Amino acid sequence: MSTTETKASRWPHFLSRGKIGSYLTVVMSGQIPYSSFEAFKGALLLPLCAMLGITEGQFGTLMGWIGIAMFLYVPGGWINNRFQIKHILIAWCGWRLATYMILFLVPNLSFKVMIAIAISWAVWDAIGWPAVVNGVSFVTSDENSKGRGLAMGLLETIRRGSEMLMNLLVVGLIAWRPDNKETIMWIFAMAYALLLIPMIIALLKMVPSNAIAHEESHSDNLAALIGLGKVLIRPRVWLAGLAAMCVYWAYVHLIYASAPYMTIVFKASDGVSGAFGIFNTGLVGVFAGLVSGVVADYIFKSSTVMMGVSLTVTAIGAGLVYVLPVNESAMWISMILLMVMAIGVFMGKAVILAPVAELHLPAAINGSAMAVGSFLAYAPVFWANPWAGKIVEQANKASSMEAAAPLFGKLFLITILVSAFGAACAFTLAFFNKKADNKVPEAAKLETE
Repeated sequence: MSTTETKASRWPHFLSRGKIGSYLTVVMSGQIPYSSFEAFKGALLLPLCAMLGITEGQFGTLMGWIGIAMFLYVPGGWINNRFQIKHILIAWCGWRLATYMILFLVPNLSFKVMIAIAISWAVWDAIGWPAVVNGVSFVTSDENSKGRGLAMGLLETIRRGSEMLMNLLVVGLIAWRPDNKETIMWIFAMAYALLLIPMIIALLKMVPSNAIAHEESHSDNLAALIGLGKVLIRPRVWLAGLAAMCVYWAYVHLIYASAPYMTIVFKASDGVSGAFGIFNTGLVGVFAGLVSGVVADYIFKSSTVMMGVSLTVTAIGAGLVYVLPVNESAMWISMILLMVMAIGVFMGKAVILAPVAELHLPAAINGSAMAVGSFLAYAPVFWANPWAGKIVEQANKASSMEAAAPLFGKLFLITILVSAFGAACAFTLAFFNKKADNKVPEAAKLETE
């Protein structure tokens, strides 16, 4: 083997010249559709609402309708079995483009029409997002699955990094021309929506075709449904999904326990708490994705083990914040411990569905496995957000630090329990995966004998 070949073999094959284009295309197809609406909510919520002529409450209503995608992930799995990845992603991007044109170009658009658009987005998100993670699994698959953890970690890093840069550009221009914020918002919303056109072209040219459910004795529709049924009865799929659910649950708690905790409990200034919130819930995620993927592939040799470790780190970080005495001098220590919690959360979130990819399921049913995993992973959006929001509201009404801290303590305690349960699921899954992998060489050896 030549020196060049030896060096090339050290890199996951999806980073090679012939594969990296497919990988980046699939990754960005999981970000560009969101860039003109959902991606604005963190930093540009008020300008977006002003541009659309809606209130913040109405925006929340639209996000609630988009959230019904959680209920549709499982039937979305049938569609992911039935149709090719690139065809699903092209249709998803095409629908987003068409509805963005209605949303941004039709004057005085009725809020009822906006709700109808949000519902249609929910339906397509339940189909499109599993196709994204299935696409990452597909374009990074090889004979030994080398690099899948890194691929999933980079998915999170690239998406978060591109969102931060795109939003930073808008924020900068609005800060420069605050009187023209609605016009600036409209221009960039349209520009980011139009990026879906080259996105569709790239999907057509760069993403290869994948296997779909097909059986000689059944129709393709029935074969896809049978494939979904095969996924639903696999205990390892559910273990992977439950571990992912715990990661996302802890992530929701982290959002409510970063800047609000500093402001309400320690009475930090808006500047201090805001800067900490951006760092702890944004920038940490950009770097944690890359680190998590590298550690998963080259140290633990398993994204499932990486998820178990990350949930353990999350539990430790939340536990230390929970037992830390609350007083004015503890603010900086609390920040450091919340950073530990954030590192654990984002390292787990970076590989949130990678354990599903490590199950080595047939390509024809891997899409439905990703759909079931997505359903379980993002289910906490229904209960974790309202519950954590209620705690923050109650703490904000508290009369003192001593009264507010125990309320946040409930949030940290639940995070500890959830993270510990998720870690147990991940480590149990890693044990069963190892047993399953050991059976394959033994069976191959018997066949050769």
